Amino acid sequence: MIADPALAAPVHALFEYAGIALGAAAYRHGRARSGEGGLTQPGNFAVIVGLLAGAAIGNKLVFLIERPDVWQRLLAGEAAWPGQSIVGGLIGGLLGVELAKWLTGQTRSTGDAMVWPLATGLVIGRIGCFLAGLHDDTYGNPTTLPWGLDLGDGLRRHPTPLYEMVFAIALAWVLHRARPRLDAVPGLRFKLFLAAYLAWRLLIDGLKPVRVPYAGGLSGIQWVCGLALLAYLPFVHRAWRRVEAAVRPVGA
Repeated sequence: MIADPALAAPVHALFEYAGIALGAAAYRHGRARSGEGGLTQPGNFAVIVGLLAGAAIGNKLVFLIERPDVWQRLLAGEAAWPGQSIVGGLIGGLLGVELAKWLTGQTRSTGDAMVWPLATGLVIGRIGCFLAGLHDDTYGNPTTLPWGLDLGDGLRRHPTPLYEMVFAIALAWVLHRARPRLDAVPGLRFKLFLAAYLAWRLLIDGLKPVRVPYAGGLSGIQWVCGLALLAYLPFVHRAWRRVEAAVRPVGA
């Protein structure tokens, strides 16, 4: 872990941007292999613009929900730079894509190609979070478990960024293995990925310090994840029922 805060910030940012770059490269490669066309084609370009704009807005908005103290400092005219939220980026990106598709009259699903790129970006970005240690808001609470790590304050803590790296890899692998069945309903793999990640963050953020508690002692991100999951699960359920109907033997 990096002890110098002046070094931790740029190293963290380096891994974040590397995760974004590698994720984008994986997305382009996946689209090329599937024959879906280049990103600059009219329909595809609108989706990418919606994705980037929505992710950028959601990224900052959910961070400010998580840390309203930063928002208050900004309103007071103090120097404060809003951080980032992966949850906000995912939710905002989804809404941005759906809005772009609605404006351009597109109905085809575009999310499945994002599963591996998102998992790649998550893993690379969380390496930066882990290296930043106590200088990043993603570290865990103290623990007596044998794999707890001392991040520099003399306490053994849950290595929550490492937990998330393992979770992202495992989730992407499971969805890849189930791809022959899930591809019967385009978009289902992404829906399952997003729902699983929201549920994961709702749970795993309980192992992190809550800097600004909301109702029930939950963090802002936990509330965002819970509400987003409740709103999104009906779409996941409907898509899953379509898979069951597609694979059900005739006459069954």
